[in-house]
Amino acid sequence: MSERKVVIVGAAGRDFHNFNVVYRSDPSRRVVAFTATQIPDIDGRVYPAALAGERYPDGIPIVPEDDLERLIAEHDVDDVVFAYSDISHEQVMHIGSRVLAAGADFLLLGPKSTALRSARPVVSVCAVRTGCGKSQTTRKVAAILKDAGLKVAAIRHPMPYGDLARQRVQRFAELADLDRHECTIEEREEYEPHITSGTIVFAGVDYEAILREAEREADVVLWDGGNNDLPFYVADLEIVVADPHRPGHEERYHPGEANLRRADVVLINKIDTADAGAVEQVRRTVQRLNPRAQIVMGTSPVSVEDSAELSGRRVLVIEDGPTLTHGGMAFGAGVVAAQQAGAAEIVDPRPFAVRSIAETYRQYPETGAVLPAMGYSDQQIADLAETIARAADAVDAYVIGTPIDLRRLVSFPRPAVRVTYDLVERGRPDLAEVLAPVIEKARG
Repeated sequence: MSERKVVIVGAAGRDFHNFNVVYRSDPSRRVVAFTATQIPDIDGRVYPAALAGERYPDGIPIVPEDDLERLIAEHDVDDVVFAYSDISHEQVMHIGSRVLAAGADFLLLGPKSTALRSARPVVSVCAVRTGCGKSQTTRKVAAILKDAGLKVAAIRHPMPYGDLARQRVQRFAELADLDRHECTIEEREEYEPHITSGTIVFAGVDYEAILREAEREADVVLWDGGNNDLPFYVADLEIVVADPHRPGHEERYHPGEANLRRADVVLINKIDTADAGAVEQVRRTVQRLNPRAQIVMGTSPVSVEDSAELSGRRVLVIEDGPTLTHGGMAFGAGVVAAQQAGAAEIVDPRPFAVRSIAETYRQYPETGAVLPAMGYSDQQIADLAETIARAADAVDAYVIGTPIDLRRLVSFPRPAVRVTYDLVERGRPDLAEVLAPVIEKARG
């Protein structure tokens, strides 16, 4: 029987994992290409032979998703595997329709095929959309486990935007590791808060090798999910975060709805800043789609470093990039903090945007009058810095609403005030209660 030819449609994360777990050693199927989207500058590369294995001595090309029909025709492709996340159900099927019209089968791989088993108890934290508050939830879970006397290793969903072979297995235990691994802003935003709170972080490309390394150091593995993807590991407890600022999104995006339907625990976050009717709508949706799930209610109160710098001032707000772009949010914690601190005006940064930052606004026109902290490359960081500098005459202060302190990477010509946020549960059950069985299992 001849090999079935496969294209994996992805965004430098789930696609590589699906290949490593399902296709790399399968003699009946050959992956002829990956396609890439969502993340700037990830196409035009090669998934290296060192990761692809002996069946792929030249590696596997990574090409733009726009080339999908050409690839299907050129290679007489049998199967196209969809493998990225935070995308509407409608858009998934637009891609599926392109595939079917071009003559190939359209596939989605689920956890049964792709989730690896650990020798340690696993807690996963995922979400229904990007920007729901997954990071602060993961930090709170890690703190509860550590307070119970357990050693925790957080394994972060992949963000391999550099040299893939060098990024096969990465370990982050101190801030200097971020520089050593040449991390982007997006990577720093996810890793730095864990590191500063004393949690070791693992990430990379080969998630079975990563898991085995983490198991050596941990009593509990904490899957820190990204981009509302499904977990890469079989979890003893699946926590999924929902956002009442976007009611209805929990059943309109892939694979966020699958996460919600699978969840053991659904955390409805931001209930203090969302409309009460929207909170109730999300609660009803959870109860309808997954009546067995425990529901935890939470807030993510913001803390402002120096609110006096913002009161009565013109401020430019910088928010987490992915939350604003493919997460679809028009604002984040920075805007909330500026309003609470009494800022006189939130200055629109769009007239000052240059190059890749201006292109981000064109690509995501729903982004509001805030500056997305895009930093997938050195050039994007330079473009971000120039946009910040060009706005100096129009502002009195800057509000940094990102999970990291951007002042370590970018110079600010006016005072820059950092905003932080942590998860606080409301009512019962809380996270300590739902984590109790995992803690008991880990203690053995």
